[in-house]
Amino acid sequence: MIDAFFIAGTDTDVGKTVASKAILQALSARDLTTIGYKPVAAGCEKTEHGFRNSDALHLLQAASKKMDYEDINPYALELATSPHIAAKYENVTIEYEVLSDKLAKLKANSDMVLVEGAGGWRVPVSDSDYLSSWVKQEQLPVVLVVGIKLGCLSHAQLTAESIKADGLNLVGWVANRINPGTEHYADIITMLEQHIDAPKLGEIPYLLSAKRQDLGKYIDVTPLVGEPEHA
Repeated sequence: MIDAFFIAGTDTDVGKTVASKAILQALSARDLTTIGYKPVAAGCEKTEHGFRNSDALHLLQAASKKMDYEDINPYALELATSPHIAAKYENVTIEYEVLSDKLAKLKANSDMVLVEGAGGWRVPVSDSDYLSSWVKQEQLPVVLVVGIKLGCLSHAQLTAESIKADGLNLVGWVANRINPGTEHYADIITMLEQHIDAPKLGEIPYLLSAKRQDLGKYIDVTPLVGEPEHA
């Protein structure tokens, strides 16, 4: 069984955290101990406890195993921009060794670690490297989140092709309806089903305050963990 996997998005603001929370809730329903991991986050807010990222906090809340914030978000950057720009202006070097050490710690404390990316697949973490390079180093299976909107067909297929070109296993994808007014929704889903060579884990409908909802019912985690055991 997979012990960790990476949540990639076709772009920024496509619903990676919504899909991540849904998957964490669905895994918890299988009585698995889960941890959500946000290795790099920009746009963090300063609090009395240090910089905090809202998406990382949602992962912390949705996970069944509670860890210290610094364990699930080692690089909390203040500027709301690309991580490599935020890191440069804040004099931070994002080191893969730190990301890997934290991942190993989280794996040791859970059955399953969900690792949420930042932005799209090729989001840079420095002037010369990308977060996807670390995912490739760790050989993490990937779940792709597709925000259903105009243009998503091209973005989804290009991202899926890039993930596979990097030699990684695309183990599933999630459709997240981010625009209730998008026309021909069913046709878009059918096209994605035909052209993404991975199982669809579920479709999350457009919901107000989606990150505060019970989302696990929209996800089938069988491709990730196998069929449920029956007594």
